[in-house]
Amino acid sequence: MSAAVKYTLARIGLFLVVVAALWPVGMNLFLKLMVALIFSAAASFFLLRGWRDQMAEEVAAAAERRRAEKERLRSALAGDDQPAEGDEPR
Repeated sequence: MSAAVKYTLARIGLFLVVVAALWPVGMNLFLKLMVALIFSAAASFFLLRGWRDQMAEEVAAAAERRRAEKERLRSALAGDDQPAEGDEPR
């Protein structure tokens, strides 16, 4: 399972736990949801740091792959035959 899916499910789960903890409190439903959103966001900042960092690394790696592929395709369309790194033309 990817880190993004794990992180997202953990954030939703944390939100639901906070909502369940606030359910017996006598306040407006909208206010309960807003308080739960704020508390779960703050808690996830500390509790889910590892998964958030893994997700950021996955996103950065995917962006780098897309950038490299885009550059390779642009070079191919322009007709530039660039040698692979380390290869020198002879």
